[in-house]
Amino acid sequence: MSCARVQQYSVKEITASERHNERKNTDYSNLNVDMERIPLNVHFKDPGDKTYLQVLKEKEDNGELSRRGLREDAKVFDEIVFDINTLYFHENGGYEFAKVFYKEAYRYACKKFGEENIVSAVMHADELNKAATEQYGYPIYHYHLHVIAFPVIKKEILWSKRCKNANLIGTVKEVINQISHSKKWESKETMIDDYGNPVYTKSGKPVFRKSYSVLQDEFYNHMIDHGYEGFVRGKEGSSLEHLSSLDFQIKKDEERLSAIQRKVRVSEETYSVSTTLDTTNVRIEEIGRKNPITKSVTVTKEEYDELTTLAKEGISNRIKIQSLREDLRDSYRRNSSLAERLNTLEENYELLWRKCRPYLDAVRQFPALVSEFIERVRLSLEDRIKASVEREER
Repeated sequence: MSCARVQQYSVKEITASERHNERKNTDYSNLNVDMERIPLNVHFKDPGDKTYLQVLKEKEDNGELSRRGLREDAKVFDEIVFDINTLYFHENGGYEFAKVFYKEAYRYACKKFGEENIVSAVMHADELNKAATEQYGYPIYHYHLHVIAFPVIKKEILWSKRCKNANLIGTVKEVINQISHSKKWESKETMIDDYGNPVYTKSGKPVFRKSYSVLQDEFYNHMIDHGYEGFVRGKEGSSLEHLSSLDFQIKKDEERLSAIQRKVRVSEETYSVSTTLDTTNVRIEEIGRKNPITKSVTVTKEEYDELTTLAKEGISNRIKIQSLREDLRDSYRRNSSLAERLNTLEENYELLWRKCRPYLDAVRQFPALVSEFIERVRLSLEDRIKASVEREER
């Protein structure tokens, strides 16, 4: 499934993302990063020797964009991760196919943000997909594209009442490239019901689709229109566009556990058959000629070869069974650890959901009142800030 995930960053938050995307760390929390493959990562837009913050300052100094009116902790950078399940690339040509695919995905990002507003676009080719690697028996890597961009809109600045020319008051003074995540992602597409009719709130206002859902559609349709097929759009309205890495690992571990258990059973049965049938049929006892006086046994070469084969087979099967049992114990421990992590995530999600529930219920039942309340809070904060600025000026 195709997926385009969006993450916002303030000036203080962006450095961690930069160090990960540009591979500036010496080690990574993602243990699947293969350091030797970092040179294979592909930049479609390279910030060069500049940091993301230096690019921001340079564009501000040149008047190419503005943070006018933004709070200090405002979200200034958007990161979009374009992604499709690993095996899609593996089955279509691997690394070379991924480079061509994500070059087209980068073109879509340029259309969405404007190439001048993109700071960095890098395809990671160095992250090992552990489950697929174990499944196929050789290294398989997960290809995905990180795009860092400024969410810029065109904003008209009007002449204020302070203007000496009365004719200019209220007219456009200048148009600036304003950074504004909320305006950039403001949805203007009306939600449609199953019968093709627009959806409205109880107060009669249109309901708009979530902007990130629109992004999913746009990315999917862009790639399909440019000849890339064999995948589907992530499920509409789902909070997870596809299985999370953790869920996927757990699923694959469960499959591997079942496979190991089957191997153990088969090996035990094979060992049992190869060692006990001959024993129960007194085959080994019948091998050789026994000397009643010296108690020695004489065997032919064929009988000796048969005994040797049986002995080697028994030892080999015992070693295999022991190895499989150890693999089984390791997989049980690993699966248990992943399950604990998943339970923690689910508990945290439930806690967050309970905290947000009253607000979400209010938005659902009284959208107009909630919107009005938020607007009053915003205006109140603006008045306080304005009063504070005036006091400082005095």
